[in-house]
Amino acid sequence: MRHLIALAGALAVSAVATAAAAGHPAATPTLVGTVGPGYTITLKSGGKAVETLKAGTYKLTIHDKANIHSFSVDGPNGYSKTFTAVPFVGTKTFTVKLQAGGYKYFCPPHASIMFGHFTVK
Repeated sequence: MRHLIALAGALAVSAVATAAAAGHPAATPTLVGTVGPGYTITLKSGGKAVETLKAGTYKLTIHDKANIHSFSVDGPNGYSKTFTAVPFVGTKTFTVKLQAGGYKYFCPPHASIMFGHFTVK
């Protein structure tokens, strides 16, 4: 009988924990942008290059590794944001809300060779 009571108690705790978890939104996904130290620029999520994302809110961490570079993003509906500027070197974190459309991340001083694209659906 004690085993049945213990099992019923464990199931009740599990049900409460599951219900509580269902009521809390998942953590904000993180994007990591890196510019420099050479003539490179990347945007990654989970260590993989970003190609497509779901529309929504993201934490964006930029690692600017050279004082000759900066990190900017252009997107739909006039979205244009410079996250780091020359001569900044260091790390900055932002919260961004991305809407559906095409985006370009780039280094403005070297935009012809340092850029990438991704799509938000």
